[in-house]
Amino acid sequence: MSEESGYSGHVEPRGPAINRTVDVDGVSVQVRKFSVGWMDNNVYLLADPATGEGLLIDAADDAERILEEVGDTRLRGIVTTHGHRDHWRALDAVAEATDAPVWLHGDDADMVPWTADRAAEHGTRIGFGQAEVRLLHTPGHTPGSVCLLLGDTHLFSGDTLFPGGPGRTTNQEEFQTIMRSIEERLFTLPDETWVYPGHGDDTTLGAERPHLPAWRARGW
Repeated sequence: MSEESGYSGHVEPRGPAINRTVDVDGVSVQVRKFSVGWMDNNVYLLADPATGEGLLIDAADDAERILEEVGDTRLRGIVTTHGHRDHWRALDAVAEATDAPVWLHGDDADMVPWTADRAAEHGTRIGFGQAEVRLLHTPGHTPGSVCLLLGDTHLFSGDTLFPGGPGRTTNQEEFQTIMRSIEERLFTLPDETWVYPGHGDDTTLGAERPHLPAWRARGW
């Protein structure tokens, strides 16, 4: 995948964060990406530099590292993309330290030993500073998986979509569900939409779209 303004989307496990600034409807938003934990989980900090407010996506592990990256940013929320343990191991410590409300879809509530403050329902908008994200419910990997859309072309996909295909499913019903989520709620977005996944490198919808038939053919 080609780099955009020097940003490749690649981070090393437990290595330094990478940053880019994107324009969203006239608002500059800083996207910070870094990897934590033994499963190489990506954590994303979105921040509006003009106001100092931000949003954290997946307090996956290593609360000390996450809080160091957050720094003086005033978190307006922590969104957990789904209920698998590798995506919330640091949630309690980060939420307590920052006093930020936690968002989680109700269908995954029984997977997380932390009572969410807000329901991450489809279409919900979460603001930070002058910017906001919109939540997309994308079941399949888990019943309550969500993605976050910043503007029209920046998609934080959790474990729903990766370079090379959908996230892991364990049976045909889950596979059909995640494929419907991808086709009906993600691939309605433009080809230039940048995809920031829950693990590994970034991609774009344009790079992945031609492979949809092959994904369906290979099944779960």
